[in-house]
Amino acid sequence: MIADVVSMKQEISSIVRRLAEDARAAYGVLAEAKNEQKDMALVQSALAIREHASAIFHANEKDILEGKAAGLTEAQLDRLKLDDKRIEALAQSLETVATMPDPVNKILAEWTRPNGLIIQRVSVPLGVIGIIYESRPNVTADSAGLCIKSGNSCILRGGSESFHSSAAIVECIHRGLKAAGLPEHAVQVVPSKDRALVGEMLAAVGLIDVVIPRGGKSLTERVRNESKVPTLLHLDGNCHTYIHEGADAAMAVSVLMNAKMRRVGVCGATESLLIDEKIAKDMLPKIAFELTKAHCEMRGCDKARAIDPRIKAAMDDDWSAEYLAPIISIKIVSGIDEAISHINRYGSHHTDAIITADKKAARQFLRQVDSAIVLHNASTQFADGGEFGFGAEIGIATGRLHARGPVGAEQLTTYKYVIHGDGQTRA
Repeated sequence: MIADVVSMKQEISSIVRRLAEDARAAYGVLAEAKNEQKDMALVQSALAIREHASAIFHANEKDILEGKAAGLTEAQLDRLKLDDKRIEALAQSLETVATMPDPVNKILAEWTRPNGLIIQRVSVPLGVIGIIYESRPNVTADSAGLCIKSGNSCILRGGSESFHSSAAIVECIHRGLKAAGLPEHAVQVVPSKDRALVGEMLAAVGLIDVVIPRGGKSLTERVRNESKVPTLLHLDGNCHTYIHEGADAAMAVSVLMNAKMRRVGVCGATESLLIDEKIAKDMLPKIAFELTKAHCEMRGCDKARAIDPRIKAAMDDDWSAEYLAPIISIKIVSGIDEAISHINRYGSHHTDAIITADKKAARQFLRQVDSAIVLHNASTQFADGGEFGFGAEIGIATGRLHARGPVGAEQLTTYKYVIHGDGQTRA
């Protein structure tokens, strides 16, 4: 028995090492590739996705059937499902990334020292990136496309729920890389559902340069707690919409409904609604009516429940919950100071919005709310790299180091210093 366990661990370690060594070799080529060659790989990958859409669709159907058998929720199945529109979106995303400026080998800053040395800060790829995510097949295409554009090689470990879909998409990416004369190993998918492979990736110091998780709280917490490799974290999205006393009522209802109900399973969905007590008696029943009509469960504070009996009692855990479901917490606040304090205490520093015509209040909110993305008079569901003009995203980074907010191609670079001299020596 012990021998079997040791053998299995050695096999898993061997798989990760082989993937990483192949990725390192491919990175050496991709990092030096011209932008035109990288863009050709992206465009040809998009073409392959369209040409092989039926194969991707059938692979996704297999994932859906297995997901239903495994008891996935409707929200999870929605994130997993691909249809003609979503498959086309995969292709369009790659084409959009191809139109973006090359983020590599840009001179970010340049200056000349008194001794004549010319110092340049130049953008370079991160290296070999391990990307660990859950049941969204679009992350496979987005991650591959952004890594190709930024000159990084990547090892993709999608959730077991999207195993077949991800493999079919990566086959199309390989066709694009091959057509552009770039190594297929620049993009690799972990060929197993074994969860032990995740742990091996997190321990792969010297083999993998950066690990990026994209998924639920349990995944990101595991990566944060276990990883020995540097990480770029995407934490949970407990996003807030605050309706200030200066809000236009029609705008507030429209924006809130979009922020909550457009797609309840995305990380930018509003999970908590804050309403100023000065307008709550008039505003809350209108919102409660629309949320009830949309079959959204409401859990609120005592003040909210006193205004509208359709609202259930909120527990302490509700204020920090990421539901990813048609459920919303509602709290009546005394004003903007309490709203900001509540968000900074219970939020996940992801995305938060204020609805108001009061520019002074908006400035205070945007300045004092400690989140990666803050919005004024707009839906939190704009928390998306595509909506930022990045073409795609790997996730929303909620930490403070290296990158914050949507992680696109530019955020997958670091820099080095290049110094030009003409014989200088140091005294």
